[in-house]
Amino acid sequence: MLIEEVKEATATEEEHNVKSQKPSSSSAHKDASDGFETASDGELGPTDSDDESQHHFHLQEELQNLSEADQQKSLEQANEVKLQGNGLFGNGQYEEALSQYELALQLAPDMPSSVELRSICHSNRAICFSKLGKYEDAVKECTKAVELSPSYLKALIRRAEAHEKLEHFEEAITDMKKILELDPSNDQARKAIRRVEPLAEAKREKMKEEMIGKMKDMGNSLLGRFGMSVDNFKAVKDPNTGSYSISFQR
Repeated sequence: MLIEEVKEATATEEEHNVKSQKPSSSSAHKDASDGFETASDGELGPTDSDDESQHHFHLQEELQNLSEADQQKSLEQANEVKLQGNGLFGNGQYEEALSQYELALQLAPDMPSSVELRSICHSNRAICFSKLGKYEDAVKECTKAVELSPSYLKALIRRAEAHEKLEHFEEAITDMKKILELDPSNDQARKAIRRVEPLAEAKREKMKEEMIGKMKDMGNSLLGRFGMSVDNFKAVKDPNTGSYSISFQR
């Protein structure tokens, strides 16, 4: 679980600086200070049908043809729908909140002034998915948010949480290191890295043992035809380099 619990009723009310430039240390710290929710929070997967996807495509096509005034109106409508989603989230109605955030994304015109709103909606969908235990979907939504806003700390934090819950420890560490790049004073991310690194190492060793076991089984099936087994071969690990030397023994 990641470090600090956020107040859920306000978790979606985030208004952050999503500009591509690196945030100041004060603003970055504020964004990260309430972002580390426990990695036990869950999330729901997208269930859009083909008809809904088609509707989304046509809606976006229509939005592209709107005048500037109409686009601004659509952006305001999208923000209102997002706020409705926030209210549903605060009431624990995560699936309903997901639908509202998706609707807000459909209403928001694809223009620079809507980037912040769209990235927030994706991040808010991620936290809904986390509450519902759908961590794979949480990762996908956070990735969409980060693609829109690379310096969006909360999206990185939520993705790190979801990765850790999925035991994607290497990916979680990568996200937490990115958080430290954006906010070097973020002690929470630093502590999380120290906690997750041993888990990542243990997972690497386990995978290595499993791979060696499979290779041993394969080797025995082949060597058995010649009256030998892999036990005739001794592997000695060099503690300095980590490499192995192999010798044959009868």
